[in-house]
Amino acid sequence: MKEFLFGLGLGVGLGVLFAPMSGEETRGRLSDTANDLADSARDSIEHGRERVQRGVESIRQTAQSAVKQGRSAVNEAQTRATGTESSL
Repeated sequence: MKEFLFGLGLGVGLGVLFAPMSGEETRGRLSDTANDLADSARDSIEHGRERVQRGVESIRQTAQSAVKQGRSAVNEAQTRATGTESSL
């Protein structure tokens, strides 16, 4: 993704530089393009951050479920072995 954005920016920049426009128009267009690329990068970063957060939450829920199952199995085994329940 990073390579794509770099190539896109380079291509747009070269295209703008070689276009037959005045210096002021060229600078304005470069500024607009840079702002668009920055916005796109921020959106990509935010999307990635959200995906990571969802993944972490999924792992956390799976781990909590596994811990509950483990505690239940230990408690059941202890009950069978001793006839009393553990306070896990």
